[in-house]
Amino acid sequence: MNTFYIAKLIISLLCLTTLVCCKDKSETISIAEERETEVLKETVSSKIEQSDNSTIIRRYRAPDGFLRQEVDSESFAYYLRNFPLLNPREKVHLYNGRLKNTQSVHSAILDIDVGEKDLQQCADAVMRLRAEYLFQKQRYGDIAFNFTNGWRFEYEKWRAGNNLVVNGNRTDWAPSATPKESYEDFRTYLNWVFMYAGTLSLSKELTPKKLEDIAIGDVFIYGGSPGHAVLVVDVAVNESTGDKAFLIAQSYMPAQQIHILKNEGNEDISPWYLVSDIGARLNTPEWTFERSALKAF
Repeated sequence: MNTFYIAKLIISLLCLTTLVCCKDKSETISIAEERETEVLKETVSSKIEQSDNSTIIRRYRAPDGFLRQEVDSESFAYYLRNFPLLNPREKVHLYNGRLKNTQSVHSAILDIDVGEKDLQQCADAVMRLRAEYLFQKQRYGDIAFNFTNGWRFEYEKWRAGNNLVVNGNRTDWAPSATPKESYEDFRTYLNWVFMYAGTLSLSKELTPKKLEDIAIGDVFIYGGSPGHAVLVVDVAVNESTGDKAFLIAQSYMPAQQIHILKNEGNEDISPWYLVSDIGARLNTPEWTFERSALKAF
C-alpha cells in the first residue's frame, strides 16, 4: 500500500515538473519574442525619427560618381535642395483629405500643405514653391504671375491693399485702403493665381534652356489643357563625364500634396534621373515631356 502511494507521488511530481518546465520554456520564448518585437519597433521608430524632419539633401545621396555643387544659401536652389520632407511612410493625399489613387509613383512628399480646394495642381505647385521662397526672402516685388488672359497679377499691388476684379475674361485692380500683409493674405493671393493661371500661361513666362544646362529650380512644362509641369528640386554633376542627375517634384490632378517622383525607367538610381538617359523625351510616371520642354524662371 505504501509502495503504491509512493509510486503515485513520484508520478505526480514528475508531471508537475514537466508542466513547470513547459511553462518556463513558453514564458522564455514569449519574453524573447516580446524583446525582439520591442527591438524591431525601436529600430523602425529610430529610422522614422531620423527622417521625420529630413530634407531633400539629407534623404537622397547623389548617385555614385556624382556630386552636388555648392549653391548660394540665399538662392531658390538652396531653398529647394533643403526643403523638408514628410515621414517616408506617408501617403499622398488629395486636397479633400482622401488618398490619391496611385501611391506607387512618389518617393517622398514635401512638407507643405495642399490647401482645402482643388486648386494647387501641377503648374500651381511650381508657382507655389517659387512664391513661398520669394515671400520668405521678402522679395515681394518679384512675386508676380500672368493669368491665362495675359494680365499680370502682381503681389506687391495686392499687398498694398488693391483688390482683384474679375469680369468675364477681363481682370483689373480695384483700389482699397486696407493692406494685405499677412501670410493668410498671401495665401489668398496664391489661390487667385491658381484659379486664373496655369501651365499655358506659365510656359509663356519661362525661358527655354538646353537640357544639358539643367539647374535646380528649372521646370519641365507642357502648356495646354490639360498640360503638366514638374519642378527640378536638386541636381548633381559627374565631374568626369559632365553628365547631370536630377530630382523632380510634382502635384497633379486633382490637387494633391507635392511629391518627388520615382524614376521608373532606371530603378538603380531612382528617384534620380540622368540627362544621359534622356533621348527625345523625358518619361515620368504620369507624364511624358519633350526633351525641349525644359524652361527656367
